[in-house]
Amino acid sequence: MDAKSSAPPTNRVHSPIQPAPEGDPRDHHTAAPPLPTDLETLLHRLRLPHIRRAAPDVLATARAQRGNPPRSSRRCSPRRPPGGSARRWPPAAPPPAFPTGKTFDAWKPELSSIPAPTQQALRTLEWIERRENLVVCGPSGTGKTFFLEALGQHAVERGRKVCWFTLEDLGALIRRHRADDSVSGALTKLLRADLVVIDDIGLLPVAADAAEGLYRLVDAAYEKRALALSSNLHPAGFDELMPRPWPPPPSIGSCTTPTCVRPAVNRSG
Repeated sequence: MDAKSSAPPTNRVHSPIQPAPEGDPRDHHTAAPPLPTDLETLLHRLRLPHIRRAAPDVLATARAQRGNPPRSSRRCSPRRPPGGSARRWPPAAPPPAFPTGKTFDAWKPELSSIPAPTQQALRTLEWIERRENLVVCGPSGTGKTFFLEALGQHAVERGRKVCWFTLEDLGALIRRHRADDSVSGALTKLLRADLVVIDDIGLLPVAADAAEGLYRLVDAAYEKRALALSSNLHPAGFDELMPRPWPPPPSIGSCTTPTCVRPAVNRSG
């Protein structure tokens, strides 16, 4: 008889697999905590179903590894959500820095030499939609800044984005961004606004940086955005302000509006 066949059978005990106790780190099937309601809603609105399904486990793993899930999620999120939530985010263009905050409530149209029909036409803001340029020219103290500031405030109240600069501010912007060759990007950011206002042209001698900024801004905004300028000189005299080699800005005067020449009227210019 074979030795293997004569060996007594081995008693084998089959015990069922016991589950790991609750809280045991070996239990890898514990459900991850649900996402916060606001994050769940945002992922749903962004139409990211795969991220929405995987996010609970990913965030739970990040917490276990002492990570920073909020910072990670912010890096993965877009700059602004689509649809109606976009208006809750800050605007891309810089907010307007109006000098005094004056509006048309303090403006007296009957005291201005700007014809009343012209004032009404400008207040409709249709020229902004047509991407036209406005030049308000006249001596100091005749209400140029007052009128443009009231127009800017009126445009903001109607949902338009407005940028306000003096010519010196524009020159400082050019100097600041010339160091890293980002002038074009800075001007592109300005042109995200619906209306760009440049105040006090001709009040002081124009430096080369300011002349470059004005020239490049008008050239970049041509038929793309509306510009409004206040000047002590008529646009025909801009060539006297611009130092060489900068020529006068192209297509600057789609609409030229002279203000009154009486210094005491609507004084703020």
